[in-house]
Amino acid sequence: MAFTPLHDRVLVRRLESDEKTAGGLIIPDSAKEKPAEGQVVAVGAGAKDDAGNRIAMDVKEGDKVLFGKWSGTEITVDGEELLIMKESDIMGTIA
Repeated sequence: MAFTPLHDRVLVRRLESDEKTAGGLIIPDSAKEKPAEGQVVAVGAGAKDDAGNRIAMDVKEGDKVLFGKWSGTEITVDGEELLIMKESDIMGTIA
């Protein structure tokens, strides 16, 4: 199933964090926080301004992004858990 977000929404795949700390301790699944880093899978066409003109999106497919801990809504597309969120929930891109 192909999924395309509408307006200024972005579909993001979470990127898993390391399972060890810098000191080498293994972090169990129950103690892990959800990663706040992801890769953009799909983007909408952009929101419209008051005059009806499209506002271009700042992110594109493939961008690695940082977002808030509680941002977005979890959805399942083709058996894969993804997040859908507004572009404004994204704090920035990671080079």
